[in-house]
Amino acid sequence: MIITKQEFANRIINGCNEVKAHEAELTEIDSHFGDADHGLTMVKISNAIIDAVNSSEGSIKNMLEDIADAIMDLSGGSSVPLWNSYFDGMQQAAINSDEMNLQELKDTFTNGYKEFADISTAKIGDKTMMDALILASTGLLKAQSVDELFEIAATEAAFGAEATKNYTAKFGRAKSYGEKTLGTPDAGALSMSYFFKGMAEK
Repeated sequence: MIITKQEFANRIINGCNEVKAHEAELTEIDSHFGDADHGLTMVKISNAIIDAVNSSEGSIKNMLEDIADAIMDLSGGSSVPLWNSYFDGMQQAAINSDEMNLQELKDTFTNGYKEFADISTAKIGDKTMMDALILASTGLLKAQSVDELFEIAATEAAFGAEATKNYTAKFGRAKSYGEKTLGTPDAGALSMSYFFKGMAEK
């Protein structure tokens, strides 16, 4: 059970394209209690990731490092440093090869999550990207195959994002709206779930 660099690259691009396809929805949701720029920011991040993937040479580790660097060069929104930390964490753990086995892939995602968590102190129930990422990151550890890993991550992330409708915001600008945020999902959690949904497609 291995994943090649090209297979991983395809899944990452699919994830980015899924996010881009929901730009209008993410913007509309963010307009309720945020700056109405999350959709635009995620399109910028997604395009930077796709460009980095397409131009990257070398190993999977090199590709993930190129992605992290490309995101770091962007400006605007709290999502930029968070997504940068995620891919930076992944590249730290990735082996310097053009393929990874299942355990190495799990280790790569796990370290990405750890680096993300070092920046975001949010927990499940705080109505943030972490509601999707925590469930995806812990869920994928149960996978018995590469395909199953991405399928579980997508399912868990979607569940976490949907659940944010039931939470009040505890971070960012939305925090000041308190219970008014009930009933509306978190845009960041949704974009994260769309990324995993896209990656579940080969």
